[in-house]
Amino acid sequence: MRTRKPALLAATTCLVLAAGATLALAAGATAVGTAPAVGTAPAAAGPRAAVSGTQVVVDWNVIALRTTLAAPFNPPLESRNVALVQAAVFDAVDSVDQAYPAYGLPLRGHRGASVAAAAATAAHAALTALYPAQQPALDASYADSLAGVPAGPAKDDGIAAGQEAAAGMLSLRSADHSGDVVSYTPGSGPGAWIPTPPAFLPALDPGWGRVTPYLIRSGSQFRPGPPPALTSRTYARDFNELVSVGSAASAARTPGQTETARFWVPTGTQQWNQLVQQLATAKRLPADRTARAFALLNMAGSDAFVASWDAKYRYTQWRPVTAIRSADADGNLVTTADPAWTPLLPTPPFPDYIAGHTTFAGAAEVVLTAIFGPAPGTLTLTSAAVPGVVHSYASFRQVAAEVVDARVWAGIHWRTSATAGRHVGDEVGSYALFRAAQRR
Repeated sequence: MRTRKPALLAATTCLVLAAGATLALAAGATAVGTAPAVGTAPAAAGPRAAVSGTQVVVDWNVIALRTTLAAPFNPPLESRNVALVQAAVFDAVDSVDQAYPAYGLPLRGHRGASVAAAAATAAHAALTALYPAQQPALDASYADSLAGVPAGPAKDDGIAAGQEAAAGMLSLRSADHSGDVVSYTPGSGPGAWIPTPPAFLPALDPGWGRVTPYLIRSGSQFRPGPPPALTSRTYARDFNELVSVGSAASAARTPGQTETARFWVPTGTQQWNQLVQQLATAKRLPADRTARAFALLNMAGSDAFVASWDAKYRYTQWRPVTAIRSADADGNLVTTADPAWTPLLPTPPFPDYIAGHTTFAGAAEVVLTAIFGPAPGTLTLTSAAVPGVVHSYASFRQVAAEVVDARVWAGIHWRTSATAGRHVGDEVGSYALFRAAQRR
């Protein structure tokens, strides 16, 4: 557990507060509600009672997560796309209330427009452009959202606001290099990443570190120093910890640790958005502040992936499964090869250092603490990988710390990679808040 935060965070938090970027919590609201599970947003059901703008913002975050979950596995792309959707929703909602400057292209004012129609339209338009194969399901959800908005000029203007916001964000991100095809040849020899068993998939997104971020300057802005040398004590410590607690056959890992490792199989995008869903609902945040919270979380999270991927493909460190099976060649006198060693969970197809999940966690921890405070009340998370299990936390710091442990207990990341990722994420989150505050 670290006690030091990046120096930028304190100054950033003050700037955010001064600029009104932190989300004021509803007076007297203390209980934390239960977030709707991913995939439980309302399906089309015909006309119904009018819904609040906040509820529609939350609903479409759930729908966005359900949409990305159904797409091929790609954590960086998922984070980029959800950030785009949430930025579009924020710009659409804010064009009505005009409490903040737009993130994307400047929009004309839509005062008096329906916030619910604006939010639903922005999310629907962005998601259908990004995931056209899922348009039938998205159209059904959109029809249900609009059914809760009374007909009239306010609804029509809200639809126009959402369309403008989505078009603006899609245009803004159209040349961000997320679609670049980058060739990559794995290295060789001790320490170098190579495809891992059982699938031996090629490297995922080797050029992602050059994707244009949302708020930080570049993927290399917070690039950490290199991973521990193979002959170092730190490397030996990490190695022997993984041999002990990360193996599929580990006798040292507790049942609770095994469950936690599995709990964090879903991406950071899938997990951390649940917390904004439940806090926005429980604390009765207005729609603009709810939309801003989702936008800040996901833009910082997307930037965290860019920073993580920059380091991954700068250092191309081998994964534990490769290292432990090949330890005879690492030059370290206190590591021992085990050619049959297998991690608890399958190793993702990209280099180890730094861990993407913990980089997202560090950014999310900083952003959500700035928004909701260090003691937001009891936080709860569920996981699609462990149905029926609920984890509870007293702070975002506790959530991020659990992610670090989970990646080690899963046998897929060195502890140094996980802790360094969280630290880089802290820096990304602090700078993202700083930039957001400057936009006023």
